[in-house]
Amino acid sequence: MIVHRIRTASEFGKVAVLMGGRSAEREISLNSGGAVLDALIAQGIDAHKVDVGFDVGEQLRSGHFDRAFVMLHGRGGEDGEIQGVLQSLAMPYTGSNVTGAVLSMNKLLSKQIWEQQGLPTAKFQQVSADSDVDEVVKMLGLPLIIKPVNEGSSIGMTKVNSVSSWAQAIEHATRFDDEVIAERWIEGEEYTVSVLGQTTLPVIQLKTPHEFYDFDAKYKADTTEYLCPCGLSEKDENRCQQLALQAFRGLRMHGWGRVDFMRDRAGNFYLLEANSIPGMTDHSLVPMAAKVAGYSFEALVWKILETSMETNN
Repeated sequence: MIVHRIRTASEFGKVAVLMGGRSAEREISLNSGGAVLDALIAQGIDAHKVDVGFDVGEQLRSGHFDRAFVMLHGRGGEDGEIQGVLQSLAMPYTGSNVTGAVLSMNKLLSKQIWEQQGLPTAKFQQVSADSDVDEVVKMLGLPLIIKPVNEGSSIGMTKVNSVSSWAQAIEHATRFDDEVIAERWIEGEEYTVSVLGQTTLPVIQLKTPHEFYDFDAKYKADTTEYLCPCGLSEKDENRCQQLALQAFRGLRMHGWGRVDFMRDRAGNFYLLEANSIPGMTDHSLVPMAAKVAGYSFEALVWKILETSMETNN
């Protein structure tokens, strides 16, 4: 039985569901935000769509909202920008505060912090078009993966199998971000763990015939498989969930989110990245894990909105 701490919809007051924005993930955000909005309204919550633009502060002030459900993916949503606006308005909101958003969005900072805390993450190096590719390959080996530091949904990522494809991968990544990292390629299985409040949801294994779980595999392909139960032993699943909580707390994240992993052929887990505002359509990973844990989509969005009643400043 799912127990709600907030018992009546009226206790939430007037809720702004923030979606859209200006990032490369705008359309995904609109889909997630629309699904959340519908689920809130279906439960009698006074929720309203706010398509975020440069005037979002005025939109929120003039709308006399009591709190915000943040469903902005990527830049402007997961990088601390909207959290700063909301804190300046003294408006409660779902998810991580400015610090947690910045640290989880920036892959370089995330990995540096995890390393400092002794948590396992694949070897990496900040790179640019001027980097000595031979030195990078000497450190990380081949294949490796190139990633923009401040993008989500695998946008701008490329697997590099040979030195000859290095320059093109760097050029592709820098279309999206000035900061880029190269990361050692982990051959193995990919898993994801959703965090809700102070607990974790069941682990999901991601399987795709693509070289990695790229944008197309996430949002377009019908060949991607999501396994939950994930096939891990109870011991390994518990280990994965514990690492997720450590990684989540280490980045000072709050409320809810998702942490992604690779598991190599020797059975070692490596942290990939953290997501402070994961997708929330009925086909997204957090709702999948929540369903296995016994939460309907409506119950899940209610629980996430409840976290806005706690301090995250």
